[in-house]
Amino acid sequence: MTALLSLERVSKRFRGLVAVDGVSFAVPEGAIFAVIGPNGAGKTTLFNMIAGAMAPDAGTIAFAGEPIAGLTPDAVCRRGIARTFQLVRPFPALSVEDNVIVGALLHRRDVGAARERARELLRRFDLFDRRHRPASALTLPDRKRLEVVRALATEPKLLLLDEVVAGLRPTEVDRMVAVLRALNRETGLTILLIEHVMRAVMALAARVLVLDHGTAIAEGTPEAVVRDPAVVQSYLGAEAV
Repeated sequence: MTALLSLERVSKRFRGLVAVDGVSFAVPEGAIFAVIGPNGAGKTTLFNMIAGAMAPDAGTIAFAGEPIAGLTPDAVCRRGIARTFQLVRPFPALSVEDNVIVGALLHRRDVGAARERARELLRRFDLFDRRHRPASALTLPDRKRLEVVRALATEPKLLLLDEVVAGLRPTEVDRMVAVLRALNRETGLTILLIEHVMRAVMALAARVLVLDHGTAIAEGTPEAVVRDPAVVQSYLGAEAV
């Protein structure tokens, strides 16, 4: 498969701290790819560089064959990359539906068309009955789903998910996994996720990259990665294998 996203020797330094150190990987179009690793491994910094929140100090980032490193977040979004945040960030005073309409207006200038797209997504994620509630009134699982819906409303080619199932119960994790797998299968949406919940990683990802102290220490299928001695020692622990 053709790589939709590719990173070559990407690095980011914050004064004396090397947050990401020469990381390279490629995400094929239509794939689900996961990045895992301990807290402080550089995962969110990696996402921030892909999404345009910060520029890399070295290396290249290409999306659909075009360089995107250094573009602003809105320019990256217009190219077709949307992201969620580990700490969900809805507009709390707006209704659930209006939160999604804001994203849909990126490509649909007509409010009626944006509302139609918003309602289609809200139905898929079981939020349609809550569409008139303020976002601040939602439970954590519902806010997590709203975060994904808002990103999808921008009609991305690549969806970046930052710990989208963190804090959810196992049944809620399985529910989110099922919806994301269906989206990938039915629409061909490419997904790159950061995740600590290995239940979700094993169910979703075709390939996994493992970061530790900003460096890639392993890449492969989920089944191979969880048995890699370096991954077990640095992140998973012996009880995981």
